[in-house]
Parts: sequence; structure tokens; C-alpha cells
Amino acid sequence: MTETPAPADPAGSAEAGAEPFAQAAGVTPDAVPEHRSRSRRRRNLAQRRPSGPMAWLRETAIIVVSALVLSWIVKTFLVQAFYIPSESMYDTLVLNDRILVSKLTPGPFDLSRGDIVVFSDPGHWLGAEEKRKPSGVNRVLSAVGLAPANSNHLVKRVIGLGGDHVACAGNGAPVTVNGVAIDESSYIKPGSEPSEMAFDVVVPDGDMWVMGDNRAQSADSRFHQSEPGGGAVPVSKVVGVVFVTIWPLDRIGTHRNPGSVFADVPDPP
Repeated sequence: MTETPAPADPAGSAEAGAEPFAQAAGVTPDAVPEHRSRSRRRRNLAQRRPSGPMAWLRETAIIVVSALVLSWIVKTFLVQAFYIPSESMYDTLVLNDRILVSKLTPGPFDLSRGDIVVFSDPGHWLGAEEKRKPSGVNRVLSAVGLAPANSNHLVKRVIGLGGDHVACAGNGAPVTVNGVAIDESSYIKPGSEPSEMAFDVVVPDGDMWVMGDNRAQSADSRFHQSEPGGGAVPVSKVVGVVFVTIWPLDRIGTHRNPGSVFADVPDPP
């Protein structure tokens, strides 16, 4: 007696059909339900994501906060903006110039004679008007590095460092550093004398002797010799070294150390 073949199992047919499909998709048959479950979860998450004005506000807030944090990091560790409030550095820097200072010096890089530095007031160098702080939005923007600052800061050129003997006989005589006369014609204001007043100092270790490029209009180290420190400024007060003017547009340019001016100056004894 001939046996009649059993009918094909529909479930078996489904499994047989699923196996090639699963293999083509890169998953095993046992993993198909899990794969589908993950797809459903992703669809559900996408459907729950906010859209419209709230989504736009959230994305905008993230961008703004990220920009502020990045700006603060740059201002704190790398570069800070300042503006020039006086004529003491003419013609190198003029009134209302916007400048950037590198905060890598002093630090990873050493301070050098000839550098233009921004430093905080070492004590009573600035008057009440010059110390006036920005208010409102300007204070916030300055704190995060989005606006230039100048409150309680000065900008001058380094003439001598710790141990240097800096002197001038006045009346048109050149400034000397460790006994060598330096030619400052490349940066002091045309027509200015190196110093109208005489001085003779040895800069304490860890300090610097600073002077403005517009010598007749700069209340610099020379005018504070009767105060603690003898006119010298602690290097620890330095914010950074000026390396570029960024505004106004017709004054954009870099500021490099005039190394040749001090090339023949020996190290202090």
C-alpha cells in the first residue's frame, strides 16, 4: 500500500523562508526577533524626539552654551583680547586699538626683553578712572572672552628682566642694559627721547622693568621707583604678550619681538 506524503508544514516553510532572508541580512534566524525589536525601539525614540519651536530652542541653547564654554577656555588658557586706553605706546599701539595677547608667555615660552606685555596693576599705577570696570553685558562678555578688556591692566614693553642692570643718564642719552647701549629707534615714538629722566636700577629676580614706547607720555617703571618694588613689576602679574592688532581694519598687523635691539646685551652677572 502506497503511503500518502504528509502535507508541507506551513511553519516549517516560514522558517525555511526566514533563514535565507536572515542570512542575507547578516543575522541568524534566532536573532531576527531581537533585530526587529531594536528597530521598533529606534522608531519609538525618533517619534518621541521633540520637534518644532522647542527642538529649535534646545539646539540653539546647546550651540550657545558650547560657544561660551569654548570662548572661556580660549580666553583663560590661550588668547585674550584687550583694547588700548591711552597714548603711552604710540606709535606701536594707539588709542582704542584692539589687541590679542598670547597667554603662553610666560609659561610654556619664556618672557624676553623687547616683548610687549599686558599686566595687571602692580599697585596704584592706575587712577580711579582707569580702573573703572565694565558693567552689564560688557562685563559678562569680557569674562568669557567675547569682548576686549582693559580694566586694571596696563601695556608696556619689557626693557629688563631679573638681574639686569638698566640705566639711562637722561637728556637724550640711550638706555643701557648690562652696560650696553640699545638702539630703540625701531619702536619708540619718532621724536621721543629714550628717557628725559635719569635712572639706574638692578631689576630684582622674578621682576621686569617696563617702559612705554611713547616715553614722554608713559607713567612706567621710571615713575614708580619710590614705591615697593622700586618700579619693577613681578613677572607673575603678566597676562600675556601682545602679538597682533585686530581692530581697526586699517591697523591690523602682527607685533614681533625686536630681537636685534637686545642682541648684543650680555646676560646679567
